Amino acid sequence: MAGSKEIRTKIKSVENTRKITRAMEMVAASKMRKAQERMRAARPYAEKIRNIAAHLSHAQAEYRHPFLIKRDVVKNIGLIVITSDKGLCGGLNTNVLRIAVNQMQAWENDSHGVQVTAIGNKGLGLMTRINANIKSQMTGLGDKPQMEKLIGPVKVMLDAYVAGEIDQLYIAYNRFINTMKQESVMEQLLPLSGESLGAPTGHWDYIYEPDAQVVIDDLMVRYIESLVFQSVAENMASEQSARMVAMKSASDNAKTVIGELKLVYNKARQAAITKEISEIVGGAAAVSG
Repeated sequence: MAGSKEIRTKIKSVENTRKITRAMEMVAASKMRKAQERMRAARPYAEKIRNIAAHLSHAQAEYRHPFLIKRDVVKNIGLIVITSDKGLCGGLNTNVLRIAVNQMQAWENDSHGVQVTAIGNKGLGLMTRINANIKSQMTGLGDKPQMEKLIGPVKVMLDAYVAGEIDQLYIAYNRFINTMKQESVMEQLLPLSGESLGAPTGHWDYIYEPDAQVVIDDLMVRYIESLVFQSVAENMASEQSARMVAMKSASDNAKTVIGELKLVYNKARQAAITKEISEIVGGAAAVSG
């Protein structure tokens, strides 16, 4: 059995760790609420622009945007992977990266080339280690997603799609369900299909000003950017929720460990006292005898 001094040192160390995890839990809870508010605030815009894109995908315009045209042959595939910059959030990053890597291996087994955009330090680190073809990257997003920082990395992929360098574009991220549940998903961004966007009702068409090409070009790019922005916002809300739960679990485990160590310490202390009493009694009996 370990000595009393060693056990006291362990108890002190675990108590200090618990203070840190408790502080991180409270910070994550505060950030989680703000991240959820930003995520929910972005949803109406994303839904509205999705409805407009759905209408355009079914419109009878004289101009058809490349994002709406399905390629007959798929040779190269683009993938946007969204992760967090920091760890200590449970299996959040591990789950989404597992989905991404497994799908990349399946594409490569089917002789498809894969180009990657990594948003988040954790995803960039893994993609670098597995020697993925990284076309663009973005790290240091902070606690609040900013569209101006995301436009550059996303534009690299959109330009590659228009130029024919990739034939499909996917995005992998963590979708926020609730505080206790986050779902790792992979969705297809390009080409846009009328089925995924939804079909409008009735017969109609738009009047384009100044012309259909200018309006549709700008709208399609804004639509993809809004999807990526919403995905980043969802991932940030998921990150803070997962970190809060992970730190609460760590604090609870530390409390359990402290209780167990105190029990061991008390047993060791009692054993030492009992031994001293036995030695005193034995010595007194020897002297009196």
